Amino acid sequence: MSDSVDSLTVRLHEVLVTLLTDGAAVAAPGLQDVVARATALGPDGTWLVAAGHVNLGGLAAAHGQPDRAVFHLDAAVAAGYSDCVALHVAPLRPLHGDPRFQALYQRMRVTQADLDELFWLHQEMQIAVRDAQTASVDNLGRLDTGVSPLPQAPLPTRAPHTLGVLATRMDLAAVQTGLQRAALAAEFQRSSGNVSLSLIDDSWDLDRALTDARHADDLDSRRLRAAEARAFVERPGAGNVLMPCPPLGSITYPAA
Repeated sequence: MSDSVDSLTVRLHEVLVTLLTDGAAVAAPGLQDVVARATALGPDGTWLVAAGHVNLGGLAAAHGQPDRAVFHLDAAVAAGYSDCVALHVAPLRPLHGDPRFQALYQRMRVTQADLDELFWLHQEMQIAVRDAQTASVDNLGRLDTGVSPLPQAPLPTRAPHTLGVLATRMDLAAVQTGLQRAALAAEFQRSSGNVSLSLIDDSWDLDRALTDARHADDLDSRRLRAAEARAFVERPGAGNVLMPCPPLGSITYPAA
């Protein structure tokens, strides 16, 4: 079956989840495969090419390979990458003094509306990790047999003006998926253990289990409302005119 944008989007998502869960050695060949196959799609696949290259650039920077990092980041920008917020993450900051990096950064263009969303996307990644850690601690020792998924903010659906937004939405989607899978695996393990305990051990505390279930339901409802309330809303009047990115080094990467 021939590739399509939809099929390669699914492929990229799975590769990025693999990157988060299994590491660079497993995921890098998949990213290279996405770049090659998306390139063959022509203009429709450009954002996938950019997404693949920027992640390969980030991996190279994290492994102390500045030349390879600049090569991939330059290719990402050539494919329309516009996420200047992402280029201020800690592993990439050592490249800020490289004239080649400065030159590729200066070629990037973004709109104010897209920049607002990019800040939101990166902040939501940090919030998602924090919330997953909090939920993991809260679920320790629960005696009920329920399973609590991680409520997560919905991905924006507005039509962006630049391709970097699509790539970063994919990054957030991968973070959400990776965290959700890990959370559900831990929850099913805890739940099945409590089911077994209730069947074979008279020491299982049913009253405590019912209390834990009510407490968990309350927490789940509050987390869901909080996630829904964080949904991205475009500011009225946010500009849609392409402009240079904020000066290199002027962006503080968002925190949770």
